[in-house]
Amino acid sequence: MADSFGPMRHEDADDGVVGMGSEAGSPRKEPIRVLVVDDHALFRRGLEIVLAAEEDIQVVGEAGDGAEAVDKAADLLPDIVLMDVRMPKRGGIEACTSIKEVAPSAKIIMLTISDEEADLYDAIKAGATGYLLKEISTDEVATAIRAVADGQSQISPSMASKLLTEFKSMIQRTDERRLVPAPRLTDRELEVLKLVATGMNNRDIAKELFISENTVKNHVRNILEKLQLHSRMEAVVYAMREKILEIR
Repeated sequence: MADSFGPMRHEDADDGVVGMGSEAGSPRKEPIRVLVVDDHALFRRGLEIVLAAEEDIQVVGEAGDGAEAVDKAADLLPDIVLMDVRMPKRGGIEACTSIKEVAPSAKIIMLTISDEEADLYDAIKAGATGYLLKEISTDEVATAIRAVADGQSQISPSMASKLLTEFKSMIQRTDERRLVPAPRLTDRELEVLKLVATGMNNRDIAKELFISENTVKNHVRNILEKLQLHSRMEAVVYAMREKILEIR
């Protein structure tokens, strides 16, 4: 949350905003309808003043928290929701999913002081199309709104760098995993896994294999530990992907 509208620079920024996605489309005939969501009234007012100077952008409403944002989005059906991450009652990330449900065509840009990687990842997973830090210039806000409305994604450079670093780490972890042979399951564990894949619960598996339910639980636990997974469904997906088990 910003203490005022001050953190956003009015001069052009040197580092800019990283854009990803399709090229900007043809000029829009209708203004881009924006819903501004921030728990600081002065910051909301500052954004409205800045965006009012843009002929192709129209602020159609404002909200002070995520819960109010969902209601306003359902009522106003904005093109863009410009929303803070951390707000009382209901945060911006939590509100993302609900906004996408009530206003599927709305695109969400998080505008925040939070440079936490977890907030960036959670926002993207929740459906946000942009993640901008409040240190950007006011000119860049309007530019980002236009870009997202035209189908691009917008991320502040420092956050994009963190995202790329995480992608590299994920690729490296995947490559390392491929070098390690798939854990070997016992014949009994494979039997249990195959029955789990058919949707059977532990009791039904116990009856099918003529073993106790506790024994089934132990087998499932061992399977998850060997595969370093957290759920029965993950175990089945992993087994099929690694061709440990083929469901016909």
